[in-house]
Amino acid sequence: MFKKILIANRGEIACRVIKTARKMGIQTVAVYSDADANALHVQMANEAVHIGPAPANQSYIVIDKIMEAIAQTGAEAVHPGYGFLSENAKFAEALEAASVAFIGPPKGAIEKMGDKITSKKIAQEAGVSTVPGYMGLIEDADEAVKISNDIGYPVMIKASAGGGGKGMRIAWNDDEAREGFQSSKNEAANSFGDDRIFIEKFVTQPRHIEIQVLCDSHGNGIYLGERECSIQRRNQKVIEEAPSPFLDEATRRAMGEQSVALAQAVDYASAGTVEFIVDGDRNFYFLEMNTRLQVEHPVTELITGVDLVEQMIRIAAGETLGMSQEDVTLTGWAMESRLYAEDPYRGFLPSIGRLTTYRPPQEVAAGPLLASGKWQGDAPEGDHAVRNDTGVYDGGEISMFYDPMIAKLCTWAPTRDAAIEEMRIALDSFEVEGIGHNIPFLSAVYDHEKFTSGRMTTAFIEEEFPDGFDGVDLPDDTLDRIAAAAAAMYRVCEIRRAQISGRMDNHERHVGQDWVVTLADRAHDVHIEADRSGATVTFDGKSFRVESDWTPGQSLARLTVNDAPLVLKVAHVSAGFRVRHRGADLDVRVRTRRQAELARLMPKKLPPDTSKMLLCPMPGLIVKVDVAVGDEVQEGQILCTVEAMKMENILRAEKKATVTAIHAEAGDSLSVDDVIMEFE
Repeated sequence: MFKKILIANRGEIACRVIKTARKMGIQTVAVYSDADANALHVQMANEAVHIGPAPANQSYIVIDKIMEAIAQTGAEAVHPGYGFLSENAKFAEALEAASVAFIGPPKGAIEKMGDKITSKKIAQEAGVSTVPGYMGLIEDADEAVKISNDIGYPVMIKASAGGGGKGMRIAWNDDEAREGFQSSKNEAANSFGDDRIFIEKFVTQPRHIEIQVLCDSHGNGIYLGERECSIQRRNQKVIEEAPSPFLDEATRRAMGEQSVALAQAVDYASAGTVEFIVDGDRNFYFLEMNTRLQVEHPVTELITGVDLVEQMIRIAAGETLGMSQEDVTLTGWAMESRLYAEDPYRGFLPSIGRLTTYRPPQEVAAGPLLASGKWQGDAPEGDHAVRNDTGVYDGGEISMFYDPMIAKLCTWAPTRDAAIEEMRIALDSFEVEGIGHNIPFLSAVYDHEKFTSGRMTTAFIEEEFPDGFDGVDLPDDTLDRIAAAAAAMYRVCEIRRAQISGRMDNHERHVGQDWVVTLADRAHDVHIEADRSGATVTFDGKSFRVESDWTPGQSLARLTVNDAPLVLKVAHVSAGFRVRHRGADLDVRVRTRRQAELARLMPKKLPPDTSKMLLCPMPGLIVKVDVAVGDEVQEGQILCTVEAMKMENILRAEKKATVTAIHAEAGDSLSVDDVIMEFE
């Protein structure tokens, strides 16, 4: 076994690998850029080596710099994590030449599976079900139209070297096929330096389901069930679960056996994932094979009890798999939520800055998991697990240079419904302040009927949130419970204020029993009767028993309302609270009846008029300004480009106007809502 390994990555996946290496008694080496000098993975590792400036193309993906760090520290093996160099055959070749073990598959497997056309041909030869399509080189748009007609519309036009949704178009007719071919070809050339295009049948009612495989270098291979990854936004996964609520045992076995056959056809040795598209009739078709550890691997670990990182390390050290297919059992259900530094209220634009508050929910280990890593029979009813894989910490920073992931929050429970409920509670308990994040959106998905019923497809977000996300309207019974809780909490605040010493005589503060609680444009006349264990709140003919040990100043309130748990994120505001719960952001005011009467007479402050300004939608770097003062711009015309978190965001004119002032130029770093230009 290796004594020291280097992790050629950063963030949560580097921290994840370090945790398993520690468990195995292996020393770890972190690498870091200028932006990551104080990063969590640097703090966790036994050693750390600086490898260059913040941009990844000057640090994390420069093979020579990683090789220098290996030589400097004497690392015997390298775990690449995911992204960066994880599927780079040249990197695997460089390690082999230096007699350093690559904790991943052989370079030949990476090369064969890294090309979508080659991988599909190999899959067909291995007996894997593939989508009908044309894998040869396509000369021009006319040939693309002919091929599309032969396959039958709708078709998917895809870049051979593509990924992350780039170089992909759906065509429903000849005109769209002609236009989509040229657009995909141009995009592929610009993004990957490879303009080869192929065309395949577009599957309707598609679900994205993937199979986890493990193979060693001695000819052994197994599959560890599937993961459902259909909740996606712009072809990027948001929520994953294991197992899938859609598959039956026969389909699972067929997909698993074909996945192992494909892996063994390319002499695969490591953890890998075979991705499939599955239609409404459970017909499944090969998409691609990811020759690395997947972001969503924790859900497989939670239902199988197998540490995939440990298995990768053991396989790279030449060991045989310590289990057979018969040893693999799927127990319970696991959910994973990807917490991103993206503001859902601003079209999911990246959000960077300091984490002024970062308090994840307390992690809980699953009770039935033995030290050996195997499940001990059925999980006891009510048992659960909470896991949070992260690479950040309270007070740390989210950088503009890398992926916006904050954490991967996972829950496990004996059933799918229970795992979803555990995730709801965990998201309610997750405190993140200082940046925009997608927790409200995740909460909304977990409460959506189409998701809870398991009837989602890859079009779920596009269909259910076509106009983006602008918050959640909570049901009336939930709003009533929040109103009761807010009244009880405000009473506690008033009692504390009444106990402040040093007051003038005859000016004591008296805590009354009658209040007006206003939220979501509804006002309730509330009466509170309190005792030592809690308070009974009455309004609108309903009574609510509220109990909690919450004290003023705490930002997380755990209460029970009529014996049902309620978790609220709270922040004090004038005469009340800002309350966040299950994707809703509420302004809750608690006033005396006289205060409420006067508040109704107060004029409302109107927001400033910014209709004639272009504001920067996220913190970022101005890459290019495409107009000048005096230019007349048309609706949809490109005004400028802002770069943030590895993505270029093009800002366009919303209507016809004339540019009267420009306040930024290429190279400027801007904050949210900084004025870029003005119009008339």
